[in-house]
Amino acid sequence: MSKTPPARGNGKAIWLLVILLVLIAAGGSAAGVYFLMGKGAHAATDRAEAAAEPMPAPIFVPITPFTINLRSAEREERLLYVGLSLQVTDKASEEFLKQYMPQLRSRLLKLFAAQTAAELMTPGGKDQLSAKILEMLQQPMATPQPTLRVTDVLYTDFIVQ
Repeated sequence: MSKTPPARGNGKAIWLLVILLVLIAAGGSAAGVYFLMGKGAHAATDRAEAAAEPMPAPIFVPITPFTINLRSAEREERLLYVGLSLQVTDKASEEFLKQYMPQLRSRLLKLFAAQTAAELMTPGGKDQLSAKILEMLQQPMATPQPTLRVTDVLYTDFIVQ
């Protein structure tokens, strides 16, 4: 009975195969990290480019100042001098408000005249007045009327005397 000695080359082949598989796995993971990092850098670049785009210029519709007699419980003379601008988001709203300025001024005059000096002297009173103006602008001035996109009421002059 003769025994054949085991082949010594098979052990080296197994180790070479294991080393080769480890190198392939390491190369694949390095390629994956490179790909993901490259995508992250591109996403950061895209965000930076989006942030660098200029914001559209705000559009303001100025309204010439009013002088209004305020109602008073004590029957004393109180005056309000108020100037304001409306901030809009589009040219259509700006053009419509300019075209209907006399009607807008009339509505604002009636709204201001319904206020009291005590209400308007507080910051909360000014905020409430702004909310009333925005609400008033939701009521149509013409038929048909485009949707007015007024985002803010900005006071340029405000004196209660």
